[in-house]
Amino acid sequence: MEEIVTAVYASADTLKNVRDDLVSVGIPQENIRVNRDKMQVQVIGPATAEAEFLEILKRHSPIEIRTS
Repeated sequence: MEEIVTAVYASADTLKNVRDDLVSVGIPQENIRVNRDKMQVQVIGPATAEAEFLEILKRHSPIEIRTS
């Protein structure tokens, strides 16, 4: 089962850094969505990878994190 983890950040620069970190650990680019208007990054992947996603997203001090 796939999950979507969404993190909201205060800075547009942070969005790029988060995306770069996710790609560097092997998460396919097509599984990462960056929405500059909402200042958020979404990662789509298996529920078994949720802990890894959260660890990377939390490194960048998000304002909010949601899982769906």
